[in-house]
Amino acid sequence: MSENKVVNVLQFCHGYEMPFCDVAKQYASIFCEAAYHVVTVFLTGVKNSVVSAAVGGTVIFLENTSAQVRGLKLRQIMQLKRLHEQYQFIFAIAHRFKPLYIATHIKKLPVIGVHHAYGDYKRLRRRWYIYRHQKELFCLLGVSDAIRDDLRHCLPKIDKQRIQTFYNAVETDSLSTALLSKQAARKKLNLPDEAFVFANVGRLHPDKDQSTLIKAFSKVHLSLPNSVLVIVGTGRLEQQLKQEAIHLNIDKKVYFLGKIPQVARCFNAFDCFVLSSDHEPFGMVLLEAMIAGVPIICSNCGGAPEVVGETGELFDVGNAEHLADKMQKIYHLSCAEIQQLAGLMQARVQGNFSYQAMRKTFWQMPFIQKITG
Repeated sequence: MSENKVVNVLQFCHGYEMPFCDVAKQYASIFCEAAYHVVTVFLTGVKNSVVSAAVGGTVIFLENTSAQVRGLKLRQIMQLKRLHEQYQFIFAIAHRFKPLYIATHIKKLPVIGVHHAYGDYKRLRRRWYIYRHQKELFCLLGVSDAIRDDLRHCLPKIDKQRIQTFYNAVETDSLSTALLSKQAARKKLNLPDEAFVFANVGRLHPDKDQSTLIKAFSKVHLSLPNSVLVIVGTGRLEQQLKQEAIHLNIDKKVYFLGKIPQVARCFNAFDCFVLSSDHEPFGMVLLEAMIAGVPIICSNCGGAPEVVGETGELFDVGNAEHLADKMQKIYHLSCAEIQQLAGLMQARVQGNFSYQAMRKTFWQMPFIQKITG
């Protein structure tokens, strides 16, 4: 390429609702030290200066509504074609199926599809589309081996080498710097200073399975002095979970804190973080707990075990007895054991899930080297 030529890469996202604003920021960071300019395009959502500033680079909002992106999406295809005429993208990174579908209508534009959830190709029509447009689709990435394997299972006619894993990442330095002290975090969350805090952060939704966590806590709270359970988040199961805590006679020791803005800053308030999901594509919240050095227990499903590796305790999905045993184990860790564990977690995040690790992995992938020469 000539010295003055700007080489543009398209990052195409469905919307910027969390966690996808952060996802867009992660992928934009890949190009911050490279000879490419990233143009992030959001298919839905009104213009938002805060999102633009967070993501960086050039950010464009197509401002379609959810209703407008149903059906054949001819309007959105034309929108993207006009942008391609202006920027002449060298390749595209499309998050989720609809952006992938639209981007693969641009002739001679290599498209990398990124998938963040299970079941994106359960629909026969989507599988048919992928098989028919293999030439436009350069490769598919899953955010964990679990998602990669789900993609391979649903798309057996696609060469496995074209379906790979590419992990999410966190900005380790800024997240570490933003952490509140234990005392300040507990004050912010209105938690007692002397308590041993088991915590869960996530939507109050069936796939997060906080019910198993509540059952497990009910089995151990009497034998673990000063222990409390904190659940951060909102969702349709909130009242049901509160009733379950009342039924188990632990409602005085279970704190439902609702939605907490920038809750990752408060992780030092916790003594143990528990992810109880019955299927978890990746688990960004685990990285936040690891940066804070909080001992982790998580279910042995999905991408969560890939994230924590040997630094976390795993329990069988939905098994309250097994989870209770792990909670007992974490409670009785010594200060030296916790410090050693924190060091191992920091090293794992830095080596595998930092922005630096993400950039290194991306540019070393053979199909990326093929596109960029």
